[in-house]
Parts: sequence; C-alpha cells; structure tokens
Amino acid sequence: MHKNWLNRNYKWSVPFVTLTIIIIYLLTSSGLGKISTDLAQAYADKELFENAIEKANTNKQVLKIIGEIQPIDKMTILNGETRYSENNERVISTIKVQGDQGQAKLDLTAHRIKEKWKYEEINIRITHPSENAQTIKILELER
Repeated sequence: MHKNWLNRNYKWSVPFVTLTIIIIYLLTSSGLGKISTDLAQAYADKELFENAIEKANTNKQVLKIIGEIQPIDKMTILNGETRYSENNERVISTIKVQGDQGQAKLDLTAHRIKEKWKYEEINIRITHPSENAQTIKILELER
C-alpha cells in the first residue's frame, strides 16, 4: 500500500511549514513590510529625485565641487533610504548621487500637493573627495 504525500514527507514538511509561518510573522511585525513598500513607492516615483537633482544642478557650489550630478538609475533608489508617511503624502529620503568630479548624498524632504511634490528641504552632502566634505543647502525649510 502506498503512503500519501504528507505521510511520506512528514519529517521535513512540518518544520518547513512552521519556519515559513515564523518568517512571515517576523516580516509583518518587524516593519520590514513598510520599508519594502516605501522602496517600491520611491522606485515608481523617479520624478521626485529627478526634480531635486535638477534643483541641485543649479547650485554653483555643487557644480564647482562635484560637478554636474548625473541622472540616477533605479538601483540607486533601492540602495538609498526612503520613508513615506502621512498616507504617502510626505517623504524623507537619502540617495547617493554621482557628479562629474565626485560623489555626494542627496537628502530631501517633500510633501505631495495635488500629484506634485513640494520640496521642504534639499541638501547635498559631499562625501568624495573627502577634503571637500560638507553639506550644501539647496533648499531650506522656512521657519
């Protein structure tokens, strides 16, 4: 008589199912689900970063130190940090940008008004070359 599939594979199927349930629980309770949702949102909203880079490329100090900032690719967004809040109407993000003469981090804070992003703050943090390490305020929150 042939045993059914569950009886034949009982020894490994029970630990596998248990481990799967534990992993799903940890992912949903740890906040990793929110992080991956935020990254997916940022990945789909490339205009948010393109407009900020466009503004940074008008700053003479940025152009002098790292040169013109190149357009970013999708992997840049995934390697950065992005947090959405207020029902995806507000965003705080940091991504790496590459200029003709060096690297920097682009920090931005923005909120969405009628499908358009209004920037509250845009900073370029120069990281390479290290002798030029500094933060350049492109747009500052008015208080």
